[in-house]
Amino acid sequence: MSLRARIAAAAGLSVALAVIAAAVGLYVAVRSDLRGEIDTALRARAHAFPGPHAAGAAGAIGGGGRFPTGAYGGAGAGSGAGASAGAGVVPSAGNPDASADRAGRFPGSVEPAPFGAASGYIQFISPQGAVFVPGGQGATPARIAISAGDRRIAAQASGSSLTDRSVNGTRLRVLTLGAGAGAVLIARPLTEVESELRRLLLILALIGGGGIVLAALLGALVARTALAPIGRFTRRTETLRGSLDLSQRLEVDGRDELARLAESFNATLDALERSVQAQRHLIADASHELRTPISSLRANVQVLGEAERLPAHEQQALRQDIIEELDELTALVGDVLELARGPAGDGPPDDVRLDELVLAAVERARRRGDLRYELSVEATTVSGQPDRISRAVSNLIDNAGKWSPAGATVEVSLAAGVLSVRDHGPGFNEDDLPFVFDRFYRAEDARKLPGSGLGLAIVRQAAESCGGFAEARNADGGGALLRVSFGTSLAPETG
Repeated sequence: MSLRARIAAAAGLSVALAVIAAAVGLYVAVRSDLRGEIDTALRARAHAFPGPHAAGAAGAIGGGGRFPTGAYGGAGAGSGAGASAGAGVVPSAGNPDASADRAGRFPGSVEPAPFGAASGYIQFISPQGAVFVPGGQGATPARIAISAGDRRIAAQASGSSLTDRSVNGTRLRVLTLGAGAGAVLIARPLTEVESELRRLLLILALIGGGGIVLAALLGALVARTALAPIGRFTRRTETLRGSLDLSQRLEVDGRDELARLAESFNATLDALERSVQAQRHLIADASHELRTPISSLRANVQVLGEAERLPAHEQQALRQDIIEELDELTALVGDVLELARGPAGDGPPDDVRLDELVLAAVERARRRGDLRYELSVEATTVSGQPDRISRAVSNLIDNAGKWSPAGATVEVSLAAGVLSVRDHGPGFNEDDLPFVFDRFYRAEDARKLPGSGLGLAIVRQAAESCGGFAEARNADGGGALLRVSFGTSLAPETG
């Protein structure tokens, strides 16, 4: 899946989830509100009937009847009334047997609610669980089956409950409320509420579906608009890749994320161009430096082919020259390979005892010449590649020895993680100081001496690969002073 498709899908899905959540929330809120109005109407209708604290409610019960507290279906009633009570149903005043109503045990009928007030279908329940359907509620009032909860409320003549029930396929909301010496059950149909909720559900489904389709279209539009600069960026980078022209750069417009990406890409191109230029310069300089020893070596080999015409001492001198030129060529190739490794090197860093490397390099230098070395070395551990650091230290010591007159002193110190090497030679020309550590750079006075001009370049590369530095200056009192750090010194291990 493309990035544009993913962005469009994410935007569409986000809006769709928001639409669905809003629709569900609206539906739940409206449903709760409508059913809450039904419950409120049922309670308002129930207020017209006597509670446990009232003896009657003549204004609400037709004929001024009283909701009695005596036994239901007693001796004052006819046999039909008693039988009906025993069966759990007491006839209404409109039925042939109305003796219970005439005895005043149940209201014979209920008056309709006043205009604009809450209405409801009413049943009375005796403490024994007998159900009486009063008149005044239509020609054929339906009977609502009572539950165990209704019987408990009627027996206690207190408490209330709200339930949903079905009678002949009609959904009802039923309030059972303890009143007088029994309970009154009031019901209202949920037909209008459920019809309104179905209509609302249909409307929300249509609106939600339309919103999701619109969200998908807008998501595609937003993705296309947002990714247009990225498309231009991609086409530009593909052009740069095809042309391999590292001098070209991306246009930076604005300060947004794409502008920052373009700046970062341009910075990468700058670094890449510098790296390629450095490699080209290295190859060109190495080719130039290799040309002289190879030409000299070739001439000597050609002369060696006619060595029988030369005296013995000249033949020996010729062979010695060839060996020296091969050594010089080997050293030059090794230096070029070291620089070609780059700052990163070939292996992982390791803990290196810098002081031990310095002592070993000074010992080797002592065996090769007649110089004196003054040492001031403290235990120092750095992180880096041991072979690279060792070669850099040797180059520093050898460079000082090369420029020191016979019998002179070379001062070597290692303190606070910084290696300082001072000779007592002629020092640096001020014009040469900025270029001391450059590749193949050789001062005017150094061109007559052996070497390729890569030794100090290797020192700087090794130092920078460890996060350190290399600097050169003329020492007070004469001579050159080179200071090199191979990064932060590591804390010594404690036993």
